[in-house]
Amino acid sequence: MDVLRGGAVFAAAVGSGLMAGLFATFSVVVMPALRRRPAAEGMAAMQAINVVIVNPLFLVVFLGTALASVVVVIGAIIDPARPGAIAAAAGGVLYLVGSIVVTAVANVPRNNALAAADPAASDGAELWSRYLREWTGWNHVRTVATTAALVLPVVALQA
Repeated sequence: MDVLRGGAVFAAAVGSGLMAGLFATFSVVVMPALRRRPAAEGMAAMQAINVVIVNPLFLVVFLGTALASVVVVIGAIIDPARPGAIAAAAGGVLYLVGSIVVTAVANVPRNNALAAADPAASDGAELWSRYLREWTGWNHVRTVATTAALVLPVVALQA
């Protein structure tokens, strides 16, 4: 059982780190670059990104980290006195809420609205401006949450 828990903590840390890097890249590189393009061009590029990103490798990391996080949280519930259990569980909860829940309730609905929009429409610039502000704000939340979700299991592994 210790190998399973240790492996889950390690997998949750690595997956959280990968997701933190992806989210940070969007916050500090991709979205600022798209913001510099004309609205129709930026919208069309983000529409393409939103299609391409849903691929098997992304889903394995995104959802696999969620699975590892659930295992870590359950392990901490079963044995809260185990060294590092609380820190690891906190990281798992942060990943689940800050990555999975925020993505589902904040980022995906905005992506769906963007997918339905015509970049050349007269209200395109207004929609794009709102999307950039709101989507990127929530992406910052995902970046911070997944970074913390990386740090906490690393701390747990040191306990």
